[in-house]
Amino acid sequence: MNEIKEGHPCFDETAHFRVGRIHLPVAPRCNVSCAYCQREINRTSARPGVAATIMTPAQALAWTSEVVASDPTIKIVGVAGPGDALANKATMETLALVHDHFPHLQKCLSTNGLLLADYAMDLVAIGVTTISVTVNAVDREIGRHFYDRIFLGGSVHGEDAFDHLSERQLSGIEAAVKAGIIVKVNAVLVPELNGHHLLDVARAAADRGAALMNIMALKPLSRMAAFRPPDCRELELARESCERIIPQFKSCRQCRADAVGIPGRPDLDFGSVPSFH
Repeated sequence: MNEIKEGHPCFDETAHFRVGRIHLPVAPRCNVSCAYCQREINRTSARPGVAATIMTPAQALAWTSEVVASDPTIKIVGVAGPGDALANKATMETLALVHDHFPHLQKCLSTNGLLLADYAMDLVAIGVTTISVTVNAVDREIGRHFYDRIFLGGSVHGEDAFDHLSERQLSGIEAAVKAGIIVKVNAVLVPELNGHHLLDVARAAADRGAALMNIMALKPLSRMAAFRPPDCRELELARESCERIIPQFKSCRQCRADAVGIPGRPDLDFGSVPSFH
């Protein structure tokens, strides 16, 4: 397991500067309304939730084949949106196709965790070894500022959205770990909201078996456009505090959903993929 973690540029600081990854943008839909999220189709925004196009599984496989043939640094294939990976059937189909053709590549995905427990064993079967789960709070009074709706089983949950989401995030992390998947917990730091609460998130994640935590600065967008991001010192202090509980990944670039290349090498990292017609 350590070998898997240490070879992933989003789980290991040294691999971040030498190992390439490809994000396949096959997941446009999302089942959680996050206050800071703004999904877009464009070629310019350098952030999560953005892709130049949405691919079909077949197009994603063709793109993977092209990239792998031209770039020997690529060791990781993942789905990171622009919506939630597990809210889209195309994610499972895509990763299964890629696993059949490229079994030697590591497969990973990013998710809000709402459906993670339901899919944990199926993900193992298609070669997924690492997962990033975004958990911004474990307290309802804080969490309700981040989420106001979830879509679950055909129902829309509003006032109690966070309760459903939080329970499923934590049980999903536990289920994934039990299935043998390495889990990293991502958390968006909004100083006024969860600046003093991330220790609780770290404890909850560690208690469920998560191997790593990645604290990211807020990008003020959507319903959180008026909130300020943390400054460098606030981000550093949050990481130092949580590091006493769970190891921290500190090099995250908050990549696009179609990123290709080595994250820690801007000269070898590309922001978008060709348009398919």
